[in-house]
Amino acid sequence: MKISGTRPATPVGRINTGRGGKRGAASASAPREISDTTSIMGIPEAELTPKVRAAIMTLMEEVGRLRQEVENAQRRLEELENYADQDPLVPVFNRRAFVRELSRIKSFSERYNAPASLVYIDLNDFKQINDRYGHAGGDAALAHVARVLRANIRESDIIGRLGGDEFGVILVHADENVARDKAQSLVAALEEYPFEWEGEKIPIRAAHGVYTIKPGVEVATALDEADKAMYARKAQMRGEQD
Repeated sequence: MKISGTRPATPVGRINTGRGGKRGAASASAPREISDTTSIMGIPEAELTPKVRAAIMTLMEEVGRLRQEVENAQRRLEELENYADQDPLVPVFNRRAFVRELSRIKSFSERYNAPASLVYIDLNDFKQINDRYGHAGGDAALAHVARVLRANIRESDIIGRLGGDEFGVILVHADENVARDKAQSLVAALEEYPFEWEGEKIPIRAAHGVYTIKPGVEVATALDEADKAMYARKAQMRGEQD
């Protein structure tokens, strides 16, 4: 027997008597499941003996069980994929997932001639936080930074932890001027909302570098250029402190 799908082969509640024959209304007292099964399987009601009916119901129950197992497996697969993309310490993309998304945005930008920029953010003197407050305090500080950055970007933008105390932000539909303004506002937000640990407010300062994605430039080159711009800004900040 071949199951035609969820759409009935004949209208529910009516029996097909064959080519050229007349259609007669099914008995109004016929059980709902019998009418549905008749319509789905295309079996004349007269042939629905108790054994056939029982076999069909068993088959339909098995199909329903298998469908539920497939749905559960798909949900589990999605959970595993999300877990594989997430940084182990903070609720943002890890470097692998971030690079993948950067490649996707780069392709989109080139195809539709839409601007996009990359912001590279590095925390200043983060080692001092680790040394003074331990790794637990350092991990909490990284989570704080991720929350502040996420709260100050658009839903379409993408954030990831690139390693250590370095974060990346992909700004969709943002040219160089827009990206520079946004990068400055992000590091300003980090300074405005200090990290609190065991009742103490700990200031967070960061340097940023911006690179606007250009056609034909590889993803690795874009990351390297943004990284270089960040280190130049970090050196400038050190000079301003001296």
